[in-house]
Amino acid sequence: MSFDYDLFVIGGGSGGVRAARVAAGEAGAKVALAEEDRYGGTCVIRGCVPKKLMVFASTYSELPASAGAYGWDMQLGPFDWLAFKGRLHAELDRLEGIYRNLLKNSGVESFDARARVADAHTVELSDGRSFTAKHILVATGGRPVRPDIPNADLGIVSDDIFNLETLPKSILIIGGGYIACEFACILHGLGVEVTQYYRGEQILRGFDGEARALVADAMKGRGIDLQTGTDIAEMARDAEGGIRVKSTTGAERSFETVFFATGRSPNTAGMGLEAVGVELGRKGEIVVDAYSQTAVPSIYAIGDVTDRVNLTPVAIREGMAFVETVFKGNPTPVDHDLIPSAIFTQPELGTVGLSEEDAAAQEPIEVYATSFRPMKVSFADQPDRVMMKLIVSQKTRKILGCHIVAPEAGELIQMAGIAIKMGATKEDFDRTVAVHPTMSEEIVTMRNPTRTA
Repeated sequence: MSFDYDLFVIGGGSGGVRAARVAAGEAGAKVALAEEDRYGGTCVIRGCVPKKLMVFASTYSELPASAGAYGWDMQLGPFDWLAFKGRLHAELDRLEGIYRNLLKNSGVESFDARARVADAHTVELSDGRSFTAKHILVATGGRPVRPDIPNADLGIVSDDIFNLETLPKSILIIGGGYIACEFACILHGLGVEVTQYYRGEQILRGFDGEARALVADAMKGRGIDLQTGTDIAEMARDAEGGIRVKSTTGAERSFETVFFATGRSPNTAGMGLEAVGVELGRKGEIVVDAYSQTAVPSIYAIGDVTDRVNLTPVAIREGMAFVETVFKGNPTPVDHDLIPSAIFTQPELGTVGLSEEDAAAQEPIEVYATSFRPMKVSFADQPDRVMMKLIVSQKTRKILGCHIVAPEAGELIQMAGIAIKMGATKEDFDRTVAVHPTMSEEIVTMRNPTRTA
């Protein structure tokens, strides 16, 4: 049977674009890609990139206070949201253009249309056209969701934050995951009065407990009104145009904006997947095997739509593994073990491997941890603390987990991740000469365990 294309990719985010252009450019496949919105996906247009630029913007508000201790007289003027927003969107436009050119230069045919799966080898576009393909790759990512409460439409979600006409004077953020905590720190740094409700006992569920606690303390110390054990019960527009919120603790207060950071769902609705035999999970995620193949042999899926590890570099790796498997004759399962990641709070949290809690449940461990005020802030008589932590297997001496809470922790954990992925032991770290004076030297100078478990 002949097909219009060897591969049809649905979704123009980081994973889909990488798979499409490598299959076409390196494997010589005839490839098409359909994207209903903007090329670059969540990461480039509505996530990692604009968020990180906002992180950078938010940190400048702290410079004058510390600069004084170092002999500089700096005055902080007002933050110009519109000026920043204009540059931000110009940068996103530039990056989208790069993504489009990458596809074009690789020989991929692009369609600006919504796509759905009609059968195991057919894709239908919203403009009425349909095409056949030997293989179909679904890479449609995820979307933020609002809670199921009355008047939830009064609140915004993460996709909306980059398009605000003005910054609110006050905001209530609902949620305790990394998106909620990152934007709490960002908006506070930009001068917004931030309140955060999280229904759990501690923010950043699933991360190392000691690291979570230090981040929470730092957020509160900066002036964020972080309330755990608290959720939103009711919300309605008040007479002044704000949003009146009643919490589960009974407190009532008005905010200019309410921001829901309460989770994301895979983008699978209305795609015809189940009708052709693709299995979906409880959250609507596409169920795939180790090679990203669905229950329909010709249909594969990668990235957030599979709800495995929802990180951009992981989606890219999954796309590369898909091409190796399907177009290069080299069956390559996706490796989801020991993935470094970072949360861009202030301070940042960088992590790789197991938390202390998860490691202790698995086997006997030693914990090496230290928390201190680094030289830069100590000199300026500021309270910020950092933490370096290693989780070590008592049996094998391998580093099972590394957790860093510090400025630029994302940069630090990338380097630690290489060693830990290679199977480094505590003694390998001990043999490494420290770089002095740095914060990170503590990672290789902790000689005695803080505790065992």
